Amino acid sequence: MDPLALALLPGIGPKRLLELLAEENPVRSLKERFPQAAIGLPQAEKQAGRERERAAALGVRILGLWEEEFPEGLRRLPQPPTHLYLKGELPEEGRAVAIVGTRKASSWALFFTRRLARELAEAGVAVLSGLARGIDREAHLGALEGGGRTLGVLGSALDRLYPPEHRELAHRMDLVSEFPLGTGPKPEFFPRRNRIIAGLARAVIVVEAPLESGALITARYALELGKEVLAVPGRPTDENSLGANRLIQDGAYPVLSAEDVLSYLGFSGKPRKALELSQEEEGLYALLRQGEALPEDLAQALGLTPERVLSLLTLLELKGLAQALPGGRYGAL
Repeated sequence: MDPLALALLPGIGPKRLLELLAEENPVRSLKERFPQAAIGLPQAEKQAGRERERAAALGVRILGLWEEEFPEGLRRLPQPPTHLYLKGELPEEGRAVAIVGTRKASSWALFFTRRLARELAEAGVAVLSGLARGIDREAHLGALEGGGRTLGVLGSALDRLYPPEHRELAHRMDLVSEFPLGTGPKPEFFPRRNRIIAGLARAVIVVEAPLESGALITARYALELGKEVLAVPGRPTDENSLGANRLIQDGAYPVLSAEDVLSYLGFSGKPRKALELSQEEEGLYALLRQGEALPEDLAQALGLTPERVLSLLTLLELKGLAQALPGGRYGAL
């Protein structure tokens, strides 16, 4: 019998699931202990088979609570998921940091998040977030720019990516969800997503968040699990910074740079030394970090000649900050 069938039965949560699987004959034990649930077993077995076929077609692995590889950080949750849908790889918990914050982030917070994630990735730290707009997106992009791994934890199924405009970004990173294939996003799913972010991370960093924020839910889960919580201070008058500032008041470690995170958590490694860039190079690199573009479009945005932009692109390529892409486009590294 496929353990996934038991996991899909209504009324069989993680505790009962593991108890049944520990029995010599799980099916017989199910019928004796939970006769009402056992009625649905034939249908659950068919559903499990279909789910595994769909997952395999998408290149997705179903990782069960009953398997050794199931993350220990999630086992410790009061209500762990019975199984996960995984595309790619899960990070090593001891070397993973979650970066979370508001979807409606200020420009300074977006810039800081991207740089922080990039420098942590350069130091060999995996970056987790929720693939949402705002802070989450910049955390994932920064980690990719730093040449590291980043994991998106979804509040929907892996085949129902949300928000849809992050589909291209999602294809460049690892993804995980506890929701069955075909499940769309719902508001009540995101707190469940947040507990998984906290369970998989060594620490949670809140960059910018108002007092009523999902990022603070993630921080609370992390504290309940005995994880570290760090926060980026903001102006006291900014509503979007009140949540992070309050965390610092309550004892969260303040973060002013990637070095603060690495030192506080005792991580080895350090970000690459910052490169000296001219004002023109800085402006061009900032545009490239916003997305791939053609040289003529970059020239128009910067008010430079196409020839000058091509020269600057060559310099950025030599410094390891840009790359030529198919179709004559360029992108940031």
